[in-house]
Amino acid sequence: MSATAALPEEIKNLLESHQPPEVLLHNLMPLVAQTLQADRCFIHAHNPALGVGRIAFCWCKDASIPNVLQHEWTPDTATLPQEDPLFAAALRTDPSIYIEDVTTADPGVLNQDFENKTFGHRALIHAHLVLEGNLWGILQPAIFGKPRTWTNQDRAFIETLLPHVAPVVQAFVQQTVF
Repeated sequence: MSATAALPEEIKNLLESHQPPEVLLHNLMPLVAQTLQADRCFIHAHNPALGVGRIAFCWCKDASIPNVLQHEWTPDTATLPQEDPLFAAALRTDPSIYIEDVTTADPGVLNQDFENKTFGHRALIHAHLVLEGNLWGILQPAIFGKPRTWTNQDRAFIETLLPHVAPVVQAFVQQTVF
């Protein structure tokens, strides 16, 4: 049994389709969101050698959900890891973080003001796309307007998905950054 066998059939088929990274990742966002019943799903692609990143793929359930897609690569600022504990955790390649309610999350894990100002979501998964000890991206499904309990099934889905998506994001970054 392959490691993708535990994934939903549509996602398994997409991952095995051998599409170019940009096409595959674009098509993956709504499938991840639908699997988790999320309002938005994005990938923040990151080049660990150059210290640049951008939200390269974003899917929103409808127009009421802010689309945070970024077209330009921007440097990781010296202050971002201090301002955003989730990003600092990603840079350290800590395990993925499941936030059930932004309004009650531990301030050591999440900066509520930063999340509200930058993203506007209420619950999220901050899933770290790591290969060989390097952060290549962050997969972030999110819920708006209400808290969300992330079930063991949700967590298993994300943890099964990450090793399949990380090399695709790495290939995308290596093909597109400078």
